[in-house]
Amino acid sequence: MSAIDLFCDESAHLENDGLRWMALGVVCCPHDKTREIAVRLREIKQRHGFAPSAEVKWTKVSPSKKQFYVDLLDYFLDDDDLHFRALIVDKEAHKATANGCDHDAWYYNLYFDLIEPLLRPGDRFRIYLDIKDSRSQEKVRGLHRVLCDSQLDFNREIVERVQQVRSHEVEQIQIADLLLGAVTYANRALSSNAGKVAVVERLRKRTGLSLTRSTLLREPKVSLEFWKPRGPQG
Repeated sequence: MSAIDLFCDESAHLENDGLRWMALGVVCCPHDKTREIAVRLREIKQRHGFAPSAEVKWTKVSPSKKQFYVDLLDYFLDDDDLHFRALIVDKEAHKATANGCDHDAWYYNLYFDLIEPLLRPGDRFRIYLDIKDSRSQEKVRGLHRVLCDSQLDFNREIVERVQQVRSHEVEQIQIADLLLGAVTYANRALSSNAGKVAVVERLRKRTGLSLTRSTLLREPKVSLEFWKPRGPQG
């Protein structure tokens, strides 16, 4: 039996932000490696002149900081204990099929679609989500319940915890933010920021992925799924 930590983040998830593509992502690692990985990521920050507490965010990637973000990406790609899965979503497709399902409820349905395929009976999972807003705790409890139900895990022995955390305090969520940023940047076909382009191209080169198509779920390092509507939602 393994204990696995799942660190989740999202990009462009607001309903009316003017962005068509949103994405949710999760960085997975063995629980007994979580602290070691966080320490290594803080060491990379320090090597580049940042405080260990500095927050890594895709929005901060710039040409002048390109090597720092490439080094973070390389660490993720080189560490066999880390895996990333993303769900990429066309918000316009949801609007066309929503049938009364509001955006906020759909957001947590997507988190279920992101996480559930990673769950395995016999292993134990602790799931950490970046805090969305002050009203989200009830939805997080609901997500925990439906994830447990999907595994017939009525004693919460598989999905032990679904907990909100602050991203600036959790290195793995910051790496999820960086990876999500690269995937969404690729799918928006943007190229105005040379630092971001360098990260996207590094990710493409080292994984062999286009970043614009779904992969097999069990890809060893990066797996991507492009969400498709399942018919009317209610």
